[in-house]
Amino acid sequence: MQPFAVIALLLILGRVFAELWLSRLNRSHVCAHANEVPTVFHGIIDEPKYRRSIDYTLAKSHFGDIVNEFDAAILMAVLFSGVLPWAFEKFSANFGSSVWAMAGFLFVVGIAVSVPALPFDWYAQFRVEERFGFNTTTLKTWIVDRIKGLLLAVLLGYPLLVLVLTMIEWTGASWWLWATVVVITFQLLLMLIAPAIIMPLFNKFTPLPEGELRERLIALAQRTDFPARRIEVMDGSKCSRHSNAFFTGLGSFRKIVLFDTLIGQLTHAELESVLAHEVGHCKKRHVI
Repeated sequence: MQPFAVIALLLILGRVFAELWLSRLNRSHVCAHANEVPTVFHGIIDEPKYRRSIDYTLAKSHFGDIVNEFDAAILMAVLFSGVLPWAFEKFSANFGSSVWAMAGFLFVVGIAVSVPALPFDWYAQFRVEERFGFNTTTLKTWIVDRIKGLLLAVLLGYPLLVLVLTMIEWTGASWWLWATVVVITFQLLLMLIAPAIIMPLFNKFTPLPEGELRERLIALAQRTDFPARRIEVMDGSKCSRHSNAFFTGLGSFRKIVLFDTLIGQLTHAELESVLAHEVGHCKKRHVI
């Protein structure tokens, strides 16, 4: 095995063992506080719900370990079994070695590597989430969403690969600098178009109706000088009973998004606190 391959193997194994160790550490901490509801949560959550939250956290953690180990095994098999150079030889013999062909090869490899993970994705949604009462999606919706994701990867990911490989071909030793500029520019463009074009492909977004909640959230955004002109509700309940809130977009395209499940679970004051949390992400530059 070549020195570079040894280094790559050690890095992969090191990452896996580090993630497994951290996961085990987290489970130990959860189990240490599993016997009774912490004092700070008294009056907020009862014993059965707390116990169920512990079970859910542990189940997801154990399953996550299995997924991480499987992903690492697939990656090592692809990198070190010899299948990659064999596939490259066959592919280039049939499609040539142009930039478009090489981008196609990388794209096909990426898709092929992701396919074995689909059963785990299905199990997480229709077994783990279903077991704890969080799943609300159907198999049809799950399949359609993944087909949409694949089509988006073809429309967006493949041209990006072509552009990066072209930079490598044109710019020589400084390719990494130009490729970095291309990728960052692409990501910024995605942040601009995602709220208006990409996200609506997967979920329905409707303006938050006029009323007390909207007034409180708009007032908070104005007090904190938060540059968001729109507040929208996303039909998160289409897939899950989990709740969330986030902001997306850049500049005048930025908008606040609340899951419909979140609005159904929290009071107006609590929703205002959730928005304040999201504003904090913006102010701390966690997202550009």
